[in-house]
Amino acid sequence: MATSLKTDTELELQEMLAQSDTGARQPMGSAGKILLAVPFLWALFQLWYASPLPFMLNFLVLNDTQARSIHLAFAVFLAFTAYPALKSSPRSHIPWQDWLFALVGAFCASYLLIFYEEIANRSGAPTSFDVVAGVTGMILLLEATRRALGPPLMIVAAVFLTYALAGPYMPDIIAHKGASLNKLISHQWLTTEGVFGVALGVSTSFVFMFVLFGALLDKAGAGNYFIKVAFSLLGHMRGGPAKAAVVASGLSGLVSGSSIANVVTTGTFTIPLMKRVGFPAEKAGAVEVAASTNGQLTPPIMGAAAFLMVEYVGIPYVDVIKHAILPALISYIALIYIVHLEALKADMKGLEGPNKLTTAQFLFVLLTGLLMAAGFGALVFYFISWSKALLGDFATLMIASVTIATYAGLVYVSAKNEDLEIDDPNEKEVLIPPLGSTVVSGLYYLLPIVALIWCLVIERFSPGLSAFWATVFMMFIVVTHRPLKAFFRQQSALPKTVKLGLMDLFESLVSGSRNMIGIGVATAAAGIVVGTVTLTGIGLVMTEFVEFISGGNLFLILLFTAIISLILGMGLPTTANYIVVSTLMAPVIVTLGANAGLIVPLIAVHLFVFYFGILADDTPPVGLAAFAAAAIAKSDPIKTGIQGFTYDIRTAILPFMFIFNTQLLLIGIDSWWHLAGTIFSATVAMLAFAAATQGYWLVKTKWWEVVGLLLVAFTLFRPGFWWDEVYPPSEQVAATQLNQVIGELAINQPLQLRVSGESLDGDQVSKIVRLPFAETAETPAQRILSTGLNLRQEDGQTIVDFVEFDSPAQQEGIDFDWVIENIERPLDRPAKEWMYIPALLLLGLMAMGQLKRRRETAQTA
Repeated sequence: MATSLKTDTELELQEMLAQSDTGARQPMGSAGKILLAVPFLWALFQLWYASPLPFMLNFLVLNDTQARSIHLAFAVFLAFTAYPALKSSPRSHIPWQDWLFALVGAFCASYLLIFYEEIANRSGAPTSFDVVAGVTGMILLLEATRRALGPPLMIVAAVFLTYALAGPYMPDIIAHKGASLNKLISHQWLTTEGVFGVALGVSTSFVFMFVLFGALLDKAGAGNYFIKVAFSLLGHMRGGPAKAAVVASGLSGLVSGSSIANVVTTGTFTIPLMKRVGFPAEKAGAVEVAASTNGQLTPPIMGAAAFLMVEYVGIPYVDVIKHAILPALISYIALIYIVHLEALKADMKGLEGPNKLTTAQFLFVLLTGLLMAAGFGALVFYFISWSKALLGDFATLMIASVTIATYAGLVYVSAKNEDLEIDDPNEKEVLIPPLGSTVVSGLYYLLPIVALIWCLVIERFSPGLSAFWATVFMMFIVVTHRPLKAFFRQQSALPKTVKLGLMDLFESLVSGSRNMIGIGVATAAAGIVVGTVTLTGIGLVMTEFVEFISGGNLFLILLFTAIISLILGMGLPTTANYIVVSTLMAPVIVTLGANAGLIVPLIAVHLFVFYFGILADDTPPVGLAAFAAAAIAKSDPIKTGIQGFTYDIRTAILPFMFIFNTQLLLIGIDSWWHLAGTIFSATVAMLAFAAATQGYWLVKTKWWEVVGLLLVAFTLFRPGFWWDEVYPPSEQVAATQLNQVIGELAINQPLQLRVSGESLDGDQVSKIVRLPFAETAETPAQRILSTGLNLRQEDGQTIVDFVEFDSPAQQEGIDFDWVIENIERPLDRPAKEWMYIPALLLLGLMAMGQLKRRRETAQTA
C-alpha cells in the first residue's frame, strides 16, 4: 500500500513538473522521435549561436533579430507539440490540429528571418501578407502561452493588445489616440520593440545557456551531491533535515530558475525527513517551498531576471550579482534561523548516526572549508595571471591542460569512494552520510561553476559566452566522468559507461530545451506588454495614476507596487512578471521618488519588483511550488502556502529596506571595514526580525520584546532614519552658489540639484536629480559641462540653456529652459553607523532578560 501511495505521489509530482516546465506529452513512435529531435536541434542551434565559431569560420553568422526569430520558432513549435490544449487532450499522441498550429506558429515566428532582407529594404506600411502573418503569429503565440504557462499571462498580453487598439474608447485617465491594426502589428511583430524585443533577446542570448548548464549539472548528479553534502554538514543539528533542505535548495537555486523544479528535486527527500524529526506536514512543506522560491533570489541565475536587469538597467552582469548577493545570503541565513527556532520551540532533535558531527567539529569544518576555498581562489587567480604574463598566447592551452588535469585528479579521488546513491527517505533508518567521503565524491562538479564565475567576474566575458564555456566543460564532464571512474576502478565496463555518458548528454540537451519552452514563450508574450508601453505611452499614465492614488507618498507608492507585483506573480512565471511589472512600475518609483526628494537607484527598484514577484510562487491560491510541496508532505496546499508565505515574510521586508538604505545592495561601500559592518548589521537585523516574527528567541518572547526586536531590526537595517533627524545629510543652498558647491565636491561625489520645468507632455515637473562628473573635469566650469548642462543667468535665476545629447543631464530628463531651484549641499556629519551601538545594547539587554527567564524555567522544571 505504501509503495502504491509513493508511486501515486511521484506520478503526481512528475505531472505537475511537466505541466509547468517541460510539457506533459510523451508520445510514442514518430511523434516521440520528433519531440526528441527538435529540442536536441534547438540546443545545438543555441550552442552554435553562443559560441565564437560563427565568427571564426565566418559561417552562419546571425544578427540578434534573426536569432530571436529562430529561438521563438522552436519555442512555439514545441509549445504546441509538447503541451496538450486541455486537461482532457491526449498525452500519448499529438492531434493533427496541434501539428498544424505548431508548423504555422513556427513559420510566423521565423517570418523575420525568412523575409529579413525584404523587410529591411522596404519602407512604409506593412504589406497585407505582413499583417496576416503578424496577426496569425500573435494569436498562436497567445495560445502557446496559455498552454505552457496557463491563462494569466495570455490574458494580460491580450488586455494590452486591446488597450493599444481601443485607446480612444478607454476611460479618460488612461485614454490615448489608439493604434491601427497595421501599426500595431508592425510595431509588435516586425520590429524589435515588441515580441522580438529585449526580453526575447535575453532569453536567446543568455538564459538558454544557463538553463542548459543547469540541466547538464543535474543530469551528472550534482543535485543529489548538494543534498548529501548539506545533510552531512547539518543533519546532526536540531531540525537538521530542514536546515539541510534550506542549504540544498539554495545550492540548487544557483543554477535553477524554477521553484517547482527545486521543490521536486530536493523536497522528495527532505520533506519526509523533516516530518520524521518532528515538523508538522504543513511546516515541512513550507520550509521546502520557502527555500526553493528563495533559490530564485540567488545569483547567478535569479529566475533569468539577472540577465534582463543587465539590459533594462544598463549595468554589467557582475554588478547585478554584486547588488543581489547580500540580500540573497541574509534571506537564507534568516530561513535557517527560522527553522532553528521552530526546532527549539518543538524541542526537536537531529538525525542520529555514526557520522554525526559535534558543534565544535562543525564550526572547525566550516572555517576550514572557507579558508580552503579562499586559498584555492587566490591560487587560481595568481596561477592564471602568472600564466598569461609568462606564456602570452600559449596561456590558454596551459590553463586548459591544468584544468583537465585537475578534473581528472578529482575524479580519481571520487572513484576511491562509493558513488552517492539517492536515498529513500521512507526507510526506517536514514543515517547522516560521512562528511569527508561525501564532499570529495563530487568536487569535480564545482569546476564548471568555478569556470563560469571566473569568466564572468575576472575575464568579464558576456554572460552568454561565459555560460557557453561552462556548458561545454559540463558537457565534457557528463560524457567522461563515468568512463574515468570505471578506468580508475579498473572495471571492464568502459564501453557501457561511454554509451551511458553519451545518452546522458543527449537527454540533458533535450531536457534543457524543453525546460526553455515556457521561458521562450513567456519572454515573447511579455514583449507584447513592453511594446504596448512604448507604442501608447501608458508608462506616463501609470505615473500619474499611482501619484494620484498614493498622494505622492513614497511608502504608499512602494506598497502599491508590491501589491501589483504580488497579484501578477500569482499567475505569471517569475520572468514574465518581472518584465511586466518592471516595465510599468519601475519608472514610476524612480520618477515619483525623485519628485519626493529621494534618489532611488534603478537597480534597487528592479530588485524591489522582482522580490515581490518571487513571493507569489508560494502565495495561495495559485502558488505552484506550494502545491508540489503539499503533494510530497501530504498536507493541505493552501495551509502549506500560507505557512511558506509567513516564512518568506522577511523577503518582503528586505526590498523596503534596500530602497531607503542602498548599502544593503553594496552601493556606496567605500572600504573593507564598511563592507564588514554592513554585512554584520544586515545579518543581525534579519535574525532579530526572524525572531520577532516567530515569537521565539532564546525563550518565548513577550509582546514588548517583539517590539524591541523589530526596533533593533529597523535601526540596523536603516540607521539613517534616526540619524537624519539629528544630523541632516544635506542643506539647500541657492543655485547662485553652484560654482562654490561644485568646488567642494570630490571627483566621485555627484552633484545633487532640485530642478523644475515643463515636460514634453506639457506637465510642470519638479524633482531631485543626481549628476556625476567626468573624472577628467577639474574646474567647476568643466565639471558642469561634463554633466551635459549649459547654464545662463536670467532675472536672478539659473536656467538651463542647452542639454547635450545622451549626457547625464539628458538621461535624468532635464530639458532646456528648466530652472535650477536649489542645490543639495552635503553636510559633514558623524557616520550614521553610530546608531548600531544603541541598537546592539538594546538587543543585549533583551538577551540578558531572556537568558534569565530560561534559567528560571530550567530550575523550576
